[in-house]
Amino acid sequence: MRMKPLGRTKIEVSELCLGSMTWGTQNTAEEGHDQIDRALDAGINFIDTAEMYPVNPISKETVGRTERIIGLWFERASRRSDVVLATKHSGSGMGYVREGAPISATSIPETIEGSLRRLKTDYIDLYQFHWPNRGSYMFRQNWTYDPSSQNRAETLDNMEECLEALQKEVKRGTIRAFGLSNESAWGTTQWLAAAERKGGPRVASVQNEYSLLCRLYDTDMAEMSMNEDVGLLAFSPLATGLLTGKYQGKKIPKKSRMTLSPEMGGRRTDRAFKAVDAYLKIAKKHGLDPTQMALAWCCTRPFMGSVIFGATTMAQLDVALGTVDVTLSDEVLKEIDAAHRLHPMPY
Repeated sequence: MRMKPLGRTKIEVSELCLGSMTWGTQNTAEEGHDQIDRALDAGINFIDTAEMYPVNPISKETVGRTERIIGLWFERASRRSDVVLATKHSGSGMGYVREGAPISATSIPETIEGSLRRLKTDYIDLYQFHWPNRGSYMFRQNWTYDPSSQNRAETLDNMEECLEALQKEVKRGTIRAFGLSNESAWGTTQWLAAAERKGGPRVASVQNEYSLLCRLYDTDMAEMSMNEDVGLLAFSPLATGLLTGKYQGKKIPKKSRMTLSPEMGGRRTDRAFKAVDAYLKIAKKHGLDPTQMALAWCCTRPFMGSVIFGATTMAQLDVALGTVDVTLSDEVLKEIDAAHRLHPMPY
């Protein structure tokens, strides 16, 4: 398991990160704990969660449950120092959390305190804003994205106020580093500029969707990452399971995500299945497991900080962990590039 720097912080994280968003709905607490144990044994030191988790579905009754599950593991295992823990502050419009209030200097300390209580820890290694108050083009909103109603002055003022509040938490020792999620190149660079101008923690990472089927990060965001030392934490690197091939031929396995979210967050399109076919053919031709090929490809990207994957079974987890033993040849990489040109932005 390779270790990589988290931005310009002194924190190092494993190239694979264990996602937790199904713990508390699709997975029991015990299953979540077993996953943590197995992942740490395999060399992973990075776990990602969020105050609003679990998902599938998100509900008022379950908000915060995943953090509590992780907290119970910390309490049981007494291995807090072995884990780099990332969680997230929900953004504007999440009605189940703070009645949908936006992220602000006022919400930050109370939200951190809530996460610390549930996680049964004194500190959070990476504290992330789940999505920007002004909105985002992620989750298929890129097709109709219109930033013309944004108020630049309000956005910048909010950034400076939030950074001041975050710096107080750094001094208190409750957070070690700051990251963004579902952000744009403009938004990230404005956060960086505000930190340089006013002080406060510098953005260490951006957690955006990224996979063979979703490559919005490849241009402006990639340039920002390479020039500013802000790595991508890729979520949904298997495109919610599509890239495993288990949904091909109109199959819907029992207890799979598609049984709970039929449209897969807008990812279930005819073009997506055609693209998956192309990648499955490459994997088969070269004797690769498609899950491992998809994850290993993400790991080759020069801007990658860590690849966040989730599993609902231990068998799935073991396959994903086997990615560290996979090296993609130049021929495979060239064929993947060719498939991408034929099947760009399939959803």
